[in-house]
Amino acid sequence: MSRTNPQYRLAARPVGLPAASDFRYAEEEAPQPGEGEFLVEVDFLSIDPAMRSWMNAGRSYVPPVALGEVMRAAGTGHVVESRHPDHPVGEVVSGTFGVQRYALSDGKDVGTVDLSLGEAPLHLGVLGFSGLTAYFGLLDIGRPRPGQTVVVSAAAGSVGALVGQIAKIEGCRVIGIAGGPDKCRHLVEELGFDGAVDYKSGSVRAQVKELAPQGVDVFFDNVGGDVLDDVLTRLARGARVVISGAVSQYNSEHGVQGPSNYMQLLVNRASMTGFVIFDYAPRFDEARARLADWLREGRLKERTHVISGGVERFPEALRGLFAGENTGKTVLAL
Repeated sequence: MSRTNPQYRLAARPVGLPAASDFRYAEEEAPQPGEGEFLVEVDFLSIDPAMRSWMNAGRSYVPPVALGEVMRAAGTGHVVESRHPDHPVGEVVSGTFGVQRYALSDGKDVGTVDLSLGEAPLHLGVLGFSGLTAYFGLLDIGRPRPGQTVVVSAAAGSVGALVGQIAKIEGCRVIGIAGGPDKCRHLVEELGFDGAVDYKSGSVRAQVKELAPQGVDVFFDNVGGDVLDDVLTRLARGARVVISGAVSQYNSEHGVQGPSNYMQLLVNRASMTGFVIFDYAPRFDEARARLADWLREGRLKERTHVISGGVERFPEALRGLFAGENTGKTVLAL
């Protein structure tokens, strides 16, 4: 059966914010599965800040997307053709399928989506890498204790919103850093944060000092740059700084800005630790089960920002993410 496969390939290494010209749209015939392979019709794509770093040449935790290659993206879909004994037609699966309508797989690094835990888009957010990043980054690296103060940057995003809620479940006092009064209101009134810092309306350092006068015990950072520098000045003794991402740096045209206040780690006997979620793969099922329980119990709230319109809207969706147009997880529906 012949199928048209719309897709986006990386055409150029972006300088600054990715432009539509950095991608090449193509429509090709979908591949036919060989022995031990299956064809996935992709239904939803995850739109993530990390995509920007994947476009850069150089050493990272995953190889960069090669020029001319289908743009890397995680997604969920269903099997439409199969010559694989473990993946029958109709099965709902998740994997790194790329920005395209159809993806060929041999089953490596592809998982079956357990719809009893939640609908397919949730497996790209709260039950996917966003939730897993929040869960392991906070609980294993941040090690919060009841009564401690947890601060999270990009707190209205897909990871940050979950970090704050998990910290509340753990009995912590939670402060979120976000951009604009609407997002800050969402954090406090809808997600139950104890306070919010609007980085667009004054000094982050001063606002954190006011909301956390005794200092910050855990800082879960998704932003880097000036925000990281400001919060480093407000650490409590023995604080843990979790480096999850650096969205403020991904589109920089002048290189990555490192922290100038890192000596506060010494002064406060604090630690700063980065992590890569793939290292926790053997424990993914454990985390998903617990996240799903919290979701069912109403202790976790999720918001999915779904963009409709198919593969063609990918460049627009990515730019919207960096413009801060989303609250919660951004998903492109194909």
